[in-house]
Amino acid sequence: MSEAATQRSNFRFFHRLRVRWAEVDMQKIVFNAHYLMYFDTAISDYWRALALPYEEAMHALGGDLYVRKATIDFRASARMDDMLDMGVRCARIGNSSMVFEGGLFRQDQFLVGCELVYVFADPATQTSKPVPAALREVLTGYEAGETMSTVETGDWATLGGGAGALRRAVFIEEQNIPEAMEWDAQDAVVLHAVARNRIGQVIATGRLLAAENGVSHIGRMAVHRNLRSGGHGAAVMQVLEDAARARGDSVVALNAQRSAERFYARLGYVPHGDGFEEAGIPHIEMRRSLLPSSSQ
Repeated sequence: MSEAATQRSNFRFFHRLRVRWAEVDMQKIVFNAHYLMYFDTAISDYWRALALPYEEAMHALGGDLYVRKATIDFRASARMDDMLDMGVRCARIGNSSMVFEGGLFRQDQFLVGCELVYVFADPATQTSKPVPAALREVLTGYEAGETMSTVETGDWATLGGGAGALRRAVFIEEQNIPEAMEWDAQDAVVLHAVARNRIGQVIATGRLLAAENGVSHIGRMAVHRNLRSGGHGAAVMQVLEDAARARGDSVVALNAQRSAERFYARLGYVPHGDGFEEAGIPHIEMRRSLLPSSSQ
């Protein structure tokens, strides 16, 4: 572990947790074995920060990661109920190996460091393979402060393959919505948006229907289940709202699942009318004005 890992300012990514009773020993400090669990949990969130759903991404890249070495550097102890921030960064990438450094901080105080060496390998034989260029670019790009996803718009012929696969996974397989209810004639004529990660996987999607009396409608909003709360849905919403505003619409509406109501409220949407059920799922219509504040 390098001395750089002892400085909070050298990390772009942090995972936060509070020490639980079950994680402390008789001295009321964190039992040493739990620190590896902490860093492993942080690594999982690091992949989410890269906009990579781990299992699917590794399959697309033709390999998987295996821990070759893990070392812990104890400097000070974490205690029961401490709020901790775990910094993770990719420090080096070799031919087939990657070195991740972790720093555990209580506010600005460095407590524990970790170095994890992973090898990219063939899952069938567990023999090492070169780190794919696409993965190398994702890791170096993230550490350089670059964005990990982009949003594009287009028609169903252009974007339907990726958008449809994600909608199937979210609505039909995860939420058990009947397939006959998911697909309709609107797909062929409306504007679609998809968010892609740096290796080209579709991680969020939505569509913008034609406006009626100045009110446009956003629908079929879906985000990969492993990447929710990462800002990808909000990015798709922003692009669709911009498209509605550009064509002169004054209000945008959507039928929000009640479980997602707070997400849309944070984006400025307010309930409109009474709740209802669709496909057995509680919904509420929500609306947001697209006019400048001075025009409302």
